[in-house]
Amino acid sequence: MKKGQLPLRTAGLQSDYRSDRCDIVEDFYLPALAASMSYDRAVGYFTASVLSVLGQGLDEFAARGGRIRIVASPQLRHEDVEQIRGGYALRTVLEKAALRDLREACEDPRAASGLGKLGLMVADGLLDLKLAYVAAAGRIGMYHEKIGIFRDERDLVAFKGSANETLPGLVGNFESIEVFRSWHIEDGQRAQRIRRDFDDLWSDRTPLLRVIPFTAAMKLLTEEYAQRTGNQAHLEPLPIDGTTMVLPRPDTDGMLVIPEELDVRDYQKQAVQSWFDNGFRGILRMATGTGKTLTALSAAAQLSKGLRRKQAQAALLTVVVVPFQHLVDQWSTDIERFGMTPIRAYESTDSWYGKAASLLDALALGTSRGGVLVTTNATFSGDPFQSILRRHRGHFLLIADEVHNLGAKRLRERLPDSATYRLGLSATPERWFDDRGTEALQDYFGKVVFEMGIGDAIGAGALCRYTYTPVVVELDGEETELYGEVTEKIAKMLAVQEFSEDGDDDSPLGMLLRKRANILGHARAKLPALRDQMMKRRSEWFQLLYCAEGRHPLADGEYGDPHEPSQLQQAVRLAGENLRMASASYTSETPREKRRELLRRFSSGDDLQVLLSMRCLDEGVDVPAARTAYLLASSSNPRQFIQRRGRVLRRAPGKEYADIVDFIVIPPEQTSELHRETERRLVARELARVTEFARLAENEADTLDILRPLRLRFGLLDT
Repeated sequence: MKKGQLPLRTAGLQSDYRSDRCDIVEDFYLPALAASMSYDRAVGYFTASVLSVLGQGLDEFAARGGRIRIVASPQLRHEDVEQIRGGYALRTVLEKAALRDLREACEDPRAASGLGKLGLMVADGLLDLKLAYVAAAGRIGMYHEKIGIFRDERDLVAFKGSANETLPGLVGNFESIEVFRSWHIEDGQRAQRIRRDFDDLWSDRTPLLRVIPFTAAMKLLTEEYAQRTGNQAHLEPLPIDGTTMVLPRPDTDGMLVIPEELDVRDYQKQAVQSWFDNGFRGILRMATGTGKTLTALSAAAQLSKGLRRKQAQAALLTVVVVPFQHLVDQWSTDIERFGMTPIRAYESTDSWYGKAASLLDALALGTSRGGVLVTTNATFSGDPFQSILRRHRGHFLLIADEVHNLGAKRLRERLPDSATYRLGLSATPERWFDDRGTEALQDYFGKVVFEMGIGDAIGAGALCRYTYTPVVVELDGEETELYGEVTEKIAKMLAVQEFSEDGDDDSPLGMLLRKRANILGHARAKLPALRDQMMKRRSEWFQLLYCAEGRHPLADGEYGDPHEPSQLQQAVRLAGENLRMASASYTSETPREKRRELLRRFSSGDDLQVLLSMRCLDEGVDVPAARTAYLLASSSNPRQFIQRRGRVLRRAPGKEYADIVDFIVIPPEQTSELHRETERRLVARELARVTEFARLAENEADTLDILRPLRLRFGLLDT
């Protein structure tokens, strides 16, 4: 509380005020303003003249840093409505109408001091104004509610009634208001409810309403008014904010359309037909590199076309959800090929929220026949994006790329019931150690309606053929002991089911599984073996190297070396300094622009010879030029190794074969009987991946011969 400022509780505020019994300005507004640090007001109309009525009380309020937030509705005229119907951007029309209201106020002498106060408060950041309107059922309507909240540091006073925030509303008309004081038991709940209603309104979370910022446009007017009153300059029309999104005009299709130059393969047509036949729901299990994105967009285009046949004005909202930001950009590029510019929803909410809300308004009003939002899993699950989805009442297609990610509990709970049409994409839709998450995905998206594995894709010419080289390395003694300890903990947890039902990475089971995988991925014997393999291919280009994430599990132990370089750091040094091969790392910390530059350099074939990464190249990154892949991170998770194989099998000009070098981890020869079964299971898991890779390789027989001694040694001839 500022020095000399009395609290709201001592302002003598009553429970109601009416024009025949009191002066509402003198008896309510000014005492409340004198005791407040903030004033929130939501009304049908607002004009600057009201600020002059509040006079000295407002000056004192502003002097002590009091803040005002106003939500009002501009007065729309016939020509405004016609412009909206004609397809002009709603925000543009509303801003013009609100500016017109304020301009007309400039001509009223009584508004002069009010506009001056308005300009000063805007300039000092003490006053914000937003515009509200009804946007539902294909119509635009006035926001006509009248509520207000005064607050000090402890309490609040909420009120509602007939008065607008205009000069006649406070002075000339017959008005009444009801007042609710938070410190009165009978008023407290109503006061808090009105406060919540205003906060939702201000944050644009109120169903049926749109609320858009207006302060920036208003600031231009107040500055111009100040100049005009100083030098009598002529009042010219103000420009509208150039960032406003202009909605498609009704003479454009606003539909996804399959581009004429696109050669849709027969298996992609079959996948789309299978999805149609299953009621426009289902999951496409398609190998990495077989064109899942183009298949999904073809399905969306055909759906939009079918809806339009049934109903000429049918509009389809398509929402694409992907794991990472770079995939938003990749999908957006492909969507533009299909004739639409999508809204990219990631990073700052301010960068996309207004555009998305305007798109939904256009769909509701029929001024746009379609639209596409592309977003990340993180943004999709956030409250702002969810509020956008809740507004939409029309046709809605949800496409989930790498759909297995949405089976995580925090994400599947956000999947919208309002999506009539649902399409999931993944080479491996099943979730690893998470039956419940897998089941939830199938319940929401539907069953797998089409499958195309890597073998089928190679046979169809969608992926290239490959050779496979397994390289066997041993754990050292410390690594073997730690692996056994972690495996025993996992076995006990599985036996008594003491783990998260979702199998997420942060669950107790998930953390143990990740630690065990890290032991294998960081096995110290891999680096010398990698050097030998890279020496054989030292003159070759287009080489990808997948490293294990983080640090060696033993580096942080009691006797570990906290300064031990990560596997990625060691591999970068090996390739660049020791072997003199042009190389660079590509990680989650690499800025997006630099990532694009690295991929461009790598694909050129004469600049960057080796690209080293961890997980960033797993899902969705297009590197078709890659011809060799070193898999240092030997995960037993099928999703990871299938995706990594798919990365290097993509077709590219002049590319006939790919070469996969896989590092297989086994225990040392001399081990104790205590850990014998643990070691046998370790090798069995490694061989499961090797068998899958070898099965489709050009050199399958040679690969199986290399591994036969291991099968004999660990009694795994039948696996």
